Amino acid sequence: MQQAENTQRPARLRVGVIGAGRVGSVLGAALERVGHRVVAASAVSEASRDRVAGRLPGARVAEPAEVVAESDLVLLTVPDDALEALVHGLVETGADVSGTFLVHTSGAHGYHVLASATAAGGLPLALHPVMTFTGRDEDLDRLASCSFGVTSPDALRPIAEALVVEMGAEPVWIAEEYRTLYHTALAGGANHLVTLVAESASLLHAAGVEHPSRMLGPLMGAALDNGLRLGMDGLSGPVLRGDTETVSAHIGELRRHSPESVSAYVALARLTADRALAAGLLKPHDAERLLDVLQA
Repeated sequence: MQQAENTQRPARLRVGVIGAGRVGSVLGAALERVGHRVVAASAVSEASRDRVAGRLPGARVAEPAEVVAESDLVLLTVPDDALEALVHGLVETGADVSGTFLVHTSGAHGYHVLASATAAGGLPLALHPVMTFTGRDEDLDRLASCSFGVTSPDALRPIAEALVVEMGAEPVWIAEEYRTLYHTALAGGANHLVTLVAESASLLHAAGVEHPSRMLGPLMGAALDNGLRLGMDGLSGPVLRGDTETVSAHIGELRRHSPESVSAYVALARLTADRALAAGLLKPHDAERLLDVLQA
Protein backbone atom coordinates (compact mmCIF):
# COMPACT_ATOMS: atom_id res chain seq x y z
CA MET A 1 0.00 0.00 0.00
CA GLN A 2 2.77 2.43 0.90
CA GLN A 3 4.53 1.67 -2.37
CA ALA A 4 1.36 2.46 -4.36
CA GLU A 5 0.96 5.79 -2.56
CA ASN A 6 4.55 6.78 -3.33
CA THR A 7 4.10 6.19 -7.08
CA GLN A 8 1.31 8.80 -7.13
CA ARG A 9 3.37 11.56 -5.55
CA PRO A 10 4.75 14.44 -7.63
CA ALA A 11 8.47 14.39 -8.35
CA ARG A 12 10.67 15.29 -5.39
CA LEU A 13 11.64 18.94 -5.52
CA ARG A 14 14.53 21.04 -4.29
CA VAL A 15 12.84 23.71 -2.21
CA GLY A 16 14.07 27.19 -1.35
CA VAL A 17 12.61 29.61 1.18
CA ILE A 18 12.82 33.39 0.82
CA GLY A 19 11.64 34.77 4.14
CA ALA A 20 12.19 32.08 6.77
CA GLY A 21 9.63 33.46 9.21
CA ARG A 22 6.85 31.65 11.00
CA VAL A 23 5.08 30.60 7.78
CA GLY A 24 8.05 29.86 5.53
CA SER A 25 9.86 27.67 8.02
CA VAL A 26 6.70 25.64 8.72
CA LEU A 27 5.81 25.13 5.06
CA GLY A 28 9.39 24.17 4.30
CA ALA A 29 9.31 21.62 7.11
CA ALA A 30 5.94 20.32 5.88
CA LEU A 31 7.32 19.78 2.38
CA GLU A 32 10.39 18.03 3.79
CA ARG A 33 8.13 15.77 5.82
CA VAL A 34 6.65 14.39 2.58
CA GLY A 35 9.98 13.89 0.84
CA HIS A 36 10.94 17.18 -0.77
CA ARG A 37 14.27 18.71 0.24
CA VAL A 38 14.80 22.27 1.46
CA VAL A 39 18.22 23.19 0.11
CA ALA A 40 18.50 26.93 0.76
CA ALA A 41 16.84 29.74 2.68
CA SER A 42 17.29 33.46 3.04
CA ALA A 43 17.34 34.59 6.65
CA VAL A 44 18.15 38.17 7.63
CA SER A 45 17.28 38.31 11.32
CA GLU A 46 18.71 36.20 14.09
CA ALA A 47 15.24 34.75 14.72
CA SER A 48 15.00 33.67 11.07
CA ARG A 49 18.42 32.04 11.19
CA ASP A 50 17.37 30.19 14.33
CA ARG A 51 14.25 28.93 12.55
CA VAL A 52 16.32 27.66 9.64
CA ALA A 53 18.69 25.86 11.98
CA GLY A 54 15.86 24.35 14.03
CA ARG A 55 13.28 23.47 11.37
CA LEU A 56 15.28 23.29 8.14
CA PRO A 57 18.67 21.94 9.24
CA GLY A 58 19.63 20.81 5.74
CA ALA A 59 19.19 24.27 4.24
CA ARG A 60 22.07 26.59 3.44
CA VAL A 61 21.52 30.22 4.42
CA ALA A 62 21.94 32.24 1.23
CA GLU A 63 20.99 35.43 -0.57
CA PRO A 64 17.58 35.38 -2.35
CA ALA A 65 19.07 35.10 -5.85
CA GLU A 66 21.15 32.10 -4.73
CA VAL A 67 18.06 30.49 -3.21
CA VAL A 68 16.31 30.75 -6.59
CA ALA A 69 19.32 29.35 -8.45
CA GLU A 70 19.46 26.24 -6.25
CA SER A 71 15.73 25.43 -6.17
CA ASP A 72 12.98 23.88 -8.25
CA LEU A 73 10.33 25.47 -6.04
CA VAL A 74 10.75 28.70 -4.06
CA LEU A 75 8.50 29.68 -1.16
CA LEU A 76 8.11 33.47 -1.18
CA THR A 77 6.98 33.92 2.41
CA VAL A 78 7.42 37.66 2.93
CA PRO A 79 4.88 40.30 4.05
CA ASP A 80 2.11 41.07 1.55
CA ASP A 81 3.34 44.58 0.78
CA ALA A 82 6.90 43.36 0.10
CA LEU A 83 5.98 40.56 -2.28
CA GLU A 84 5.69 42.35 -5.61
CA ALA A 85 8.85 44.38 -5.03
CA LEU A 86 10.78 41.23 -4.07
CA VAL A 87 9.77 39.39 -7.23
CA HIS A 88 10.43 42.39 -9.44
CA GLY A 89 13.85 42.83 -7.82
CA LEU A 90 14.79 39.20 -8.39
CA VAL A 91 13.94 39.45 -12.08
CA GLU A 92 15.64 42.83 -12.52
CA THR A 93 18.87 41.58 -10.97
CA GLY A 94 19.01 38.59 -13.30
CA ALA A 95 17.82 35.71 -11.12
CA ASP A 96 16.88 32.86 -13.47
CA VAL A 97 13.27 32.02 -12.55
CA SER A 98 12.50 30.16 -15.77
CA GLY A 99 10.85 26.82 -15.06
CA THR A 100 10.87 27.42 -11.30
CA PHE A 101 7.71 27.13 -9.23
CA LEU A 102 7.28 30.42 -7.36
CA VAL A 103 4.89 29.91 -4.45
CA HIS A 104 3.66 32.80 -2.37
CA THR A 105 1.47 32.42 0.71
CA SER A 106 -0.27 35.80 0.82
CA GLY A 107 -4.01 35.58 1.28
CA ALA A 108 -4.56 39.02 -0.19
CA HIS A 109 -2.92 38.29 -3.56
CA GLY A 110 -3.53 35.84 -6.36
CA TYR A 111 -0.84 34.84 -8.84
CA HIS A 112 -0.88 38.11 -10.81
CA VAL A 113 1.36 39.68 -8.16
CA LEU A 114 4.08 37.42 -9.60
CA ALA A 115 3.57 38.80 -13.13
CA SER A 116 7.14 40.00 -13.63
CA ALA A 117 8.49 36.54 -12.81
CA THR A 118 5.81 34.83 -14.91
CA ALA A 119 6.88 36.93 -17.90
CA ALA A 120 10.41 35.64 -17.32
CA GLY A 121 9.28 32.01 -17.42
CA GLY A 122 8.46 31.44 -13.76
CA LEU A 123 5.58 29.18 -12.74
CA PRO A 124 3.32 31.14 -10.34
CA LEU A 125 1.29 29.56 -7.52
CA ALA A 126 -0.64 31.26 -4.70
CA LEU A 127 -1.04 28.83 -1.79
CA HIS A 128 -2.46 30.51 1.30
CA PRO A 129 -2.70 28.36 4.46
CA VAL A 130 -5.90 29.29 6.32
CA MET A 131 -4.28 29.05 9.73
CA THR A 132 -2.71 31.33 12.31
CA PHE A 133 1.00 30.82 12.91
CA THR A 134 2.35 31.42 16.40
CA GLY A 135 5.97 30.40 15.79
CA ARG A 136 5.54 27.37 18.04
CA ASP A 137 6.18 23.73 17.14
CA GLU A 138 2.45 22.90 17.00
CA ASP A 139 2.11 25.03 13.86
CA LEU A 140 3.39 22.16 11.73
CA ASP A 141 0.80 19.71 13.06
CA ARG A 142 -2.02 22.24 12.71
CA LEU A 143 -1.12 22.71 9.06
CA ALA A 144 -2.31 19.19 8.29
CA SER A 145 -5.86 19.98 9.40
CA CYS A 146 -6.38 23.30 7.61
CA SER A 147 -7.49 24.51 4.20
CA PHE A 148 -5.37 26.34 1.63
CA GLY A 149 -6.73 29.02 -0.66
CA VAL A 150 -5.31 28.00 -4.06
CA THR A 151 -5.02 30.33 -7.06
CA SER A 152 -2.92 29.69 -10.14
CA PRO A 153 -3.06 29.59 -13.92
CA ASP A 154 -5.38 26.77 -14.98
CA ALA A 155 -2.51 24.69 -16.36
CA LEU A 156 -0.78 24.68 -12.97
CA ARG A 157 -3.87 23.99 -10.86
CA PRO A 158 -3.28 20.21 -10.57
CA ILE A 159 0.27 20.79 -9.32
CA ALA A 160 -0.82 23.49 -6.87
CA GLU A 161 -3.55 21.29 -5.42
CA ALA A 162 -1.26 18.25 -5.29
CA LEU A 163 1.28 20.14 -3.19
CA VAL A 164 -1.43 21.05 -0.69
CA VAL A 165 -2.78 17.51 -0.55
CA GLU A 166 0.75 16.21 0.01
CA MET A 167 1.01 18.36 3.13
CA GLY A 168 -2.21 16.77 4.42
CA ALA A 169 -4.33 19.88 3.94
CA GLU A 170 -7.39 20.64 1.82
CA PRO A 171 -7.02 22.75 -1.35
CA VAL A 172 -9.88 25.20 -1.97
CA TRP A 173 -9.89 26.94 -5.33
CA ILE A 174 -10.21 30.74 -5.22
CA ALA A 175 -10.58 32.58 -8.53
CA GLU A 176 -8.10 35.40 -9.06
CA GLU A 177 -10.80 38.09 -9.08
CA TYR A 178 -12.14 36.98 -5.68
CA ARG A 179 -8.83 36.77 -3.88
CA THR A 180 -9.20 40.06 -1.96
CA LEU A 181 -12.79 39.28 -0.97
CA TYR A 182 -11.66 35.86 0.24
CA HIS A 183 -8.92 37.38 2.38
CA THR A 184 -11.25 40.08 3.73
CA ALA A 185 -13.58 37.37 5.02
CA LEU A 186 -10.77 35.48 6.73
CA ALA A 187 -9.11 38.51 8.29
CA GLY A 188 -12.40 39.92 9.50
CA GLY A 189 -13.33 36.66 11.15
CA ALA A 190 -10.07 35.42 12.64
CA ASN A 191 -8.14 38.60 13.42
CA HIS A 192 -11.07 40.53 14.82
CA LEU A 193 -12.10 37.50 16.86
CA VAL A 194 -8.82 37.72 18.76
CA THR A 195 -9.49 41.40 19.47
CA LEU A 196 -13.02 40.63 20.66
CA VAL A 197 -11.80 37.88 22.98
CA ALA A 198 -9.08 40.12 24.42
CA GLU A 199 -11.58 42.94 24.95
CA SER A 200 -14.08 40.62 26.65
CA ALA A 201 -11.36 39.24 28.91
CA SER A 202 -10.26 42.76 29.85
CA LEU A 203 -13.81 43.80 30.76
CA LEU A 204 -14.35 40.64 32.81
CA HIS A 205 -11.12 41.31 34.67
CA ALA A 206 -12.36 44.83 35.41
CA ALA A 207 -15.58 43.25 36.71
CA GLY A 208 -13.58 41.18 39.19
CA VAL A 209 -13.32 37.87 37.33
CA GLU A 210 -9.95 36.38 38.24
CA HIS A 211 -9.66 33.95 35.32
CA PRO A 212 -11.61 35.35 32.36
CA SER A 213 -10.39 32.66 29.97
CA ARG A 214 -12.06 29.93 32.03
CA MET A 215 -15.37 31.73 31.73
CA LEU A 216 -15.01 32.68 28.07
CA GLY A 217 -13.70 29.34 26.79
CA PRO A 218 -16.92 27.29 27.00
CA LEU A 219 -19.12 30.22 26.01
CA MET A 220 -17.14 31.32 22.97
CA GLY A 221 -16.41 27.74 21.94
CA ALA A 222 -20.15 27.04 21.87
CA ALA A 223 -20.86 30.31 20.05
CA LEU A 224 -18.25 29.52 17.39
CA ASP A 225 -19.62 26.01 16.95
CA ASN A 226 -23.18 27.34 16.66
CA GLY A 227 -22.15 29.96 14.12
CA LEU A 228 -20.28 27.46 11.95
CA ARG A 229 -23.05 24.87 12.04
CA LEU A 230 -26.17 27.01 12.12
CA GLY A 231 -25.25 30.45 10.80
CA MET A 232 -27.56 33.15 12.17
CA ASP A 233 -29.82 30.44 13.61
CA GLY A 234 -27.09 29.94 16.21
CA LEU A 235 -27.50 33.51 17.51
CA SER A 236 -28.45 34.23 21.12
CA GLY A 237 -28.31 37.28 23.37
CA PRO A 238 -29.99 40.65 23.90
CA VAL A 239 -30.04 41.81 20.26
CA LEU A 240 -31.91 38.67 19.23
CA ARG A 241 -34.36 39.18 22.09
CA GLY A 242 -34.85 42.84 21.31
CA ASP A 243 -33.69 43.83 24.81
CA THR A 244 -33.07 47.50 24.14
CA GLU A 245 -32.59 48.42 27.81
CA THR A 246 -29.85 45.81 28.17
CA VAL A 247 -28.09 46.97 25.01
CA SER A 248 -28.33 50.58 26.19
CA ALA A 249 -26.83 49.59 29.55
CA HIS A 250 -23.97 47.82 27.78
CA ILE A 251 -23.13 50.98 25.84
CA GLY A 252 -23.20 53.01 29.05
CA GLU A 253 -20.78 50.64 30.79
CA LEU A 254 -18.45 50.66 27.83
CA ARG A 255 -18.37 54.45 27.84
CA ARG A 256 -17.18 54.29 31.44
CA HIS A 257 -14.72 51.41 31.22
CA SER A 258 -13.65 51.10 27.57
CA PRO A 259 -14.76 54.16 25.56
CA GLU A 260 -12.56 53.19 22.61
CA SER A 261 -14.67 50.06 22.08
CA VAL A 262 -18.11 51.75 21.98
CA SER A 263 -18.12 52.30 18.22
CA ALA A 264 -17.14 48.69 17.56
CA TYR A 265 -19.88 47.36 19.88
CA VAL A 266 -22.49 49.59 18.23
CA ALA A 267 -21.40 48.61 14.70
CA LEU A 268 -21.47 44.90 15.48
CA ALA A 269 -24.82 45.18 17.25
CA ARG A 270 -26.28 46.97 14.21
CA LEU A 271 -24.93 44.31 11.88
CA THR A 272 -26.32 41.60 14.16
CA ALA A 273 -29.74 43.28 14.21
CA ASP A 274 -29.74 43.67 10.41
CA ARG A 275 -28.84 40.04 9.84
CA ALA A 276 -31.28 38.77 12.48
CA LEU A 277 -34.06 40.84 10.91
CA ALA A 278 -33.26 39.55 7.41
CA ALA A 279 -33.27 35.96 8.74
CA GLY A 280 -36.68 36.44 10.35
CA LEU A 281 -35.24 36.02 13.84
CA LEU A 282 -35.91 39.58 15.02
CA LYS A 283 -39.30 41.26 14.81
CA PRO A 284 -39.39 44.54 12.84
CA HIS A 285 -40.68 46.62 15.77
CA ASP A 286 -37.90 45.24 18.03
CA ALA A 287 -35.33 46.01 15.34
CA GLU A 288 -36.61 49.58 15.09
CA ARG A 289 -36.30 50.11 18.84
CA LEU A 290 -32.79 48.64 18.83
CA LEU A 291 -31.64 50.85 15.99
CA ASP A 292 -32.85 53.89 17.92
CA VAL A 293 -30.59 52.86 20.83
CA LEU A 294 -27.71 52.10 18.47
CA GLN A 295 -27.44 55.65 17.17
CA ALA A 296 -24.58 56.12 19.66
